[in-house]
Amino acid sequence: MLESMDLDSSEQDPEVKKYSPVCVGREDDIKKSERMTAVVHDREVVIFYHKGEYHAMDIRCYHSGGPLHLGDIEEFDGRPCIVCPWHKYKITLATGEGLYQSINPRDPSAKPEWCSKGVKQRIHTVTVDKGNIYVTLSKEPFKCDSDFYATGDFKVIQSPF
Repeated sequence: MLESMDLDSSEQDPEVKKYSPVCVGREDDIKKSERMTAVVHDREVVIFYHKGEYHAMDIRCYHSGGPLHLGDIEEFDGRPCIVCPWHKYKITLATGEGLYQSINPRDPSAKPEWCSKGVKQRIHTVTVDKGNIYVTLSKEPFKCDSDFYATGDFKVIQSPF
């Protein structure tokens, strides 16, 4: 009986991976282009430089794998978002939340309100050291919708190996 309890508890505690920071480029380069793509520990990411801040997330949209590195950054409800070029899904740069507009169908005078679908896109940490940009992959143990498109057949950046 004790053995099965141990098995159950190990299934409930997802493995937390520890990733080291990876240098993906120079600060001067991303400030000019405002975005760059990179492969970090076999995961494809896009790094944005927007209004003096760096943001990194999985390169493929959580909805159906759209190429976020080709999307436009727009403000919605005061939050900068990447807009997926395929289906116009809006993803906050800071948190990875999916945003949508909701309206109360029973109130004809209601105005649409911006609402969150929750965190849908995995966000990664960006640091700058001596002019170099480093990305550290998220170690958050929760399943994120964008995880499905982050590796395997959906890769868009071809590895030189």
